[in-house]
Amino acid sequence: MKHTFLAVALLSIAAVVHAEPNPAKKELINKIVQLQQPMVEATVRQLAQQPLMQLMQPVGPVIQFRVPPEKREALAKDIQTDIKKYVDDVTPLLTDRANKLAPAEIGSLLDSKFTEDELRQLIVVLESPVLRKFSLLLPDLQKALVDKVVADTKGQVEPKLKALGQSVEKRVNAATPAPSSQPAPGAKPAIK
Repeated sequence: MKHTFLAVALLSIAAVVHAEPNPAKKELINKIVQLQQPMVEATVRQLAQQPLMQLMQPVGPVIQFRVPPEKREALAKDIQTDIKKYVDDVTPLLTDRANKLAPAEIGSLLDSKFTEDELRQLIVVLESPVLRKFSLLLPDLQKALVDKVVADTKGQVEPKLKALGQSVEKRVNAATPAPSSQPAPGAKPAIK
């Protein structure tokens, strides 16, 4: 009897935890998910571009120090073309998946963390013309700050970055054996 009561209690709790929100709350949640579409799109862009940063990080020094100067610009353009193709291929895939997952993922968190009244208040805030205007301005604010920081520190950062690149190149070259003129083990000698 004691175990039966405990099982019924646990099933009741599980049903409450996994229960759908009431229709009014569900409608509010759907409205918030819709209002957050720009956030979902920004997240997708970041998700598409983040691996590029990791992938391209070691490429800059290689281009700078190992590619002849006359070939650097063309190589950079080719790489930019490849990057654009990657972003153009991956972004729609990520966007589609994010749009399918957002209502359930965002919705369940909103349902568990907010009451109906709080959701109504949140919608008022999210629909505020002032917040919308500010949100649209955020990329410009970030760009202005980054541009100014880069401009103000370029003379100090570039020499340090160049010195770091040279140091890394020296270490890599010291750790990398020089190409040998001897044939690889098991290779047949060249016929003269």
